Amino acid sequence: MTRALLSFALFSILVAGAQAQDRASVSGFVRDSATGETLLLANILVVGTSGGTATNTSGYYTLTGLSPGSYTLRFSYIGYQDRDEVVDLDLGEKLRLDVSLDPQGYVVGEVLVTASAETEEEARTLGVAQLKTDLVRSLPAVLEADVFRSLQLLPGVKAASDYSAGLYVRGGSPDQTLILIDRTTVYNPSHFFGFFSTFNPDAVKDVRLYKGGYPAEYGGRLGAVVDIYNKDGNRNETRGRLSVGLLASRAIVEGPYSKGSWMLAIRRSTLEPLLSVLQDQDIDGIPERFYFVDANGKVNFDLSENDRLSASFYAGQDKLLLPFLDDASVDLAYGNRTFSTNWTRIFSDRLFSNFTVTSSRYFSRPEFEIAGTPITRSNNVFDQSVKGDFEFIAGRDHELSGGFWTGIFTFRLRDEFDGEESLFKRIQSAYGAAYIQDTYRPNPLWKLTGGLRANYFAEGSYFRLEPRFSVERQISPGSRLQIGYGRYYQFLTLISNELFTGSDIWLTTAEDVPPAFGDQFVAGYKTAVGKDLRVDLEFYYRSMRELFELDPRLPDASGVEYGELFRFGEGFAYGSEIFVEKPSGRLSGFAGYTFGITRRRYPNFPNIGDFDYYPPKYDRTHDLNVVASYRLSSRWTLSSVFTAATGQAYTRPQSQYRTLDNPLGSEVKDVLVSPFNAARLPAYHRLDVGASLFGRFFGFADYELQLQVLNVYNRRNIWFYFFEFENDNTVSRTEVPQIPVPIPNISFTLNF
Repeated sequence: MTRALLSFALFSILVAGAQAQDRASVSGFVRDSATGETLLLANILVVGTSGGTATNTSGYYTLTGLSPGSYTLRFSYIGYQDRDEVVDLDLGEKLRLDVSLDPQGYVVGEVLVTASAETEEEARTLGVAQLKTDLVRSLPAVLEADVFRSLQLLPGVKAASDYSAGLYVRGGSPDQTLILIDRTTVYNPSHFFGFFSTFNPDAVKDVRLYKGGYPAEYGGRLGAVVDIYNKDGNRNETRGRLSVGLLASRAIVEGPYSKGSWMLAIRRSTLEPLLSVLQDQDIDGIPERFYFVDANGKVNFDLSENDRLSASFYAGQDKLLLPFLDDASVDLAYGNRTFSTNWTRIFSDRLFSNFTVTSSRYFSRPEFEIAGTPITRSNNVFDQSVKGDFEFIAGRDHELSGGFWTGIFTFRLRDEFDGEESLFKRIQSAYGAAYIQDTYRPNPLWKLTGGLRANYFAEGSYFRLEPRFSVERQISPGSRLQIGYGRYYQFLTLISNELFTGSDIWLTTAEDVPPAFGDQFVAGYKTAVGKDLRVDLEFYYRSMRELFELDPRLPDASGVEYGELFRFGEGFAYGSEIFVEKPSGRLSGFAGYTFGITRRRYPNFPNIGDFDYYPPKYDRTHDLNVVASYRLSSRWTLSSVFTAATGQAYTRPQSQYRTLDNPLGSEVKDVLVSPFNAARLPAYHRLDVGASLFGRFFGFADYELQLQVLNVYNRRNIWFYFFEFENDNTVSRTEVPQIPVPIPNISFTLNF
């Protein structure tokens, strides 16, 4: 299959090259005129035709196969004013045309920005959602604006609770979603025990979510991909932003220099005053010390018109010291470090490339002391890699892409009890992947994409092939039908507590631990209703096989062979999603509804002899999110978020029994339970509202004051039930709510 695909690609290149010798082309970057930032997935339309394209992840576009003559090119991007450029092309001319678009509020007076259905077509790929960071900062949020919490509002994406920023995409657990920042893998993207994600919204330029059926460029996960790009930095002038909140504050500074641009953003929790007040009240369970801090930075260096170097980093850490009993405490530090260097090279108007060197580290060091006995755990993940990606416009009908990704993955886990080592595991494995993909457009109505990805994981010598395929048929200027299929393999698994992410552990496949794999089938219908309303409908089914995780029935892991630590299971998920969006105008927003089912099963779970499917905790049959923003005036904007979902699955105790004539001399009580996760918590729903006031701050800066109220109508959504035995031999149930009361939130931001 690989040989046939390579032969087809080579034949396409030769034929297209012969046909293209007398054709003209236009290529270049599309940027924000105010900042100089490149715009990803900006649209370029050849007016009067059905031809067009979109910028790639570097903001670069190429239009090829144009006959000599005069053309009007229309450049568009949501939130920006359209721009038309007239070009006159000679025989075989290769025109370089860089274009800057004006943001919506860049000119004086009210500007209503709209985008026609034709100019948005390229951005509406099957299973893809693009999130604007301006939306992230404007929405009412638990504690602080957050990238992942905004993604949780999209159809097909669920949250474990109000206090979790984890992503559960189309029935998958968080470890089944690949998280990338500037092409570098992030292994634990959370702060504050999962309340926040690690990504500072001020530093982020673009967030793209591939919910399923993603292309051959990506791999290593069964479910989804979140591809995040940091800002390059303002290329026109030095600018800054300072945002002060009740629980966290952040700042960013960016600007140009003679050969490029730079950006630095920092964020830190500001919980100390609140903790001090609570400690003075002698309230139990208050940390003696807690904070998180992170920093993002990026530097760009323009070597030439066709060569650009960039270096970016992320560093974040959480620190906690918490006494939770009279003679017990936990001292925890965990965090991430990433660094990447990227070389973007434009070889010609048809060949574009990115070469990236990455380094990623995750560490977690919880230290418990109970009755004077220290218990420690150290978990480290190291990942160093080199990758290259190529895009080749073979002709009017074929767009080829390919690349490689190779590196070394290392994980180390060490447990100590009272100073003695009780467990030590270390695995280091080389890995590699290569892919090729061809997008074929036989005519303006059809688009066929076929790809193949090859993966190798040295620990266990696993070699796996992943075919990918999708077909798209345009049935009208604003409507399209899409289907897609892909196979995916995963060589890692995450052992995580759904309530607390600070002690997450990554484990890998090995000789006796084969990789998990699954197939995804996706179908979609996308249409535009008028000029300012988009409707997307998608259906999906995915299988999950050879799922591996630590066996919960294993009493003691010390001395056990690595392959015997795991249990192996399977699962499936299916559902449908509808997404309605009004992206521009005085009233903007979206509504998303998901019907979804996901199931898992493991041998002898929950009882010996069982092998039945059960719903995991994050299974939601129905999920609805409505997001609205209304521009009341030039100074005031109102926003609201309404969410509703089926209650979480849980296991309900049904009866109690006790042992008699216990040889140990004490009464033992136990509880008989219903089938595992067969019960449901009450339905979840919540409304958050907010208002933003814009103005000038003493003439030297623009300010934004955000006033928000979370859980406006005081819905008592249940987080979990706590059961305990009473003296009269009954079992009492305590409801532990999520956000228990309406919570105000305020932040003040300066842009200077």
